[in-house]
Amino acid sequence: MKRSDLTEFEFEEEGFKIKIKRGTGGQPVITSIPLTAHHYPTQVDAAPAHSTGSTAVAAPALAAGGDEVGFAYVKSPMVGTFYRSPSPENPAFVEVGTKVEEKTVVCIIEAMKIMNEIQAEVKGTIAELLVENGQPVEYGQRLFKIKLN
Repeated sequence: MKRSDLTEFEFEEEGFKIKIKRGTGGQPVITSIPLTAHHYPTQVDAAPAHSTGSTAVAAPALAAGGDEVGFAYVKSPMVGTFYRSPSPENPAFVEVGTKVEEKTVVCIIEAMKIMNEIQAEVKGTIAELLVENGQPVEYGQRLFKIKLN
């Protein structure tokens, strides 16, 4: 890292993520995060559609994700650049109010010159766009808020 003047390096492969940063004294700080298989290729967090009547079960789900009941979030499955359309000349895949199915493509994330189509993975209506076109996104970052049908 010193020889190439790198201050940070991040690598992600199926089921594993490692991030190396140069600390204040020039020493590398290494963080590795095992990833679960269901987070690939697209991660969607959904709030429970109805209460089970048990606060012990419902409370951790709401506290962990802070999600609203009846909504789901499409999250970025990778680090990359977010695009709302397949090219600048084309219209956006979805807008607020667009009805989506599980297989509906909602955006593209470019990572290492590869365009990755991201699907909604839930049935509902786009309630909110959470990322601007051309913006860099992180793994797990919320991209869309979807009102579940």
